[in-house]
Amino acid sequence: MLLLAGSAGVVTIDGTVIVELIAFLAMLAILSRYVYPELVKVAEARRRAIAEQLKEAEQARTNAEANLKEAEAKLNEARKTAQSVIEAASKSAEQLRQDLKQKAEEEARRLIESARKEIEAERLKAIQAVRSEVAGLVVAATEKVIGETLDMTKHRQLINKAIEEVASGDGRR
Repeated sequence: MLLLAGSAGVVTIDGTVIVELIAFLAMLAILSRYVYPELVKVAEARRRAIAEQLKEAEQARTNAEANLKEAEAKLNEARKTAQSVIEAASKSAEQLRQDLKQKAEEEARRLIESARKEIEAERLKAIQAVRSEVAGLVVAATEKVIGETLDMTKHRQLINKAIEEVASGDGRR
């Protein structure tokens, strides 16, 4: 054991070390000539692809932000347009309500005037009917009092005179 411990620290240069060194250098030359350039090409292509993807991602993000701003602007414009449409509809509805109210008032006035005319016509008919009835009563009463029939013209004149006196409130002389 002591022998192993003492020889572990010393390197002896013999044929094995030289063969290993030549094999290492040959391997290093082969790797540096054929393998490392390919690895560098692959790594460089990968770096370029990642850089390109980052560039495309940044461009896509920029486009997305621009599209978002454009969409927000359109949304705000649509809101403004909708608000103006609502205001216009409210004004139109108010105007329509005022027009309908005015037409209804005019129709009511027309109906009231029509009713007044009808009432006046009915009143005149009723007065005429009452006058005819009074005339008949006056003729009957006169015939009973006088005992004879008057001629028709004289009879009508007396009746109209009596009706006018009653209508004017001067029934007594």
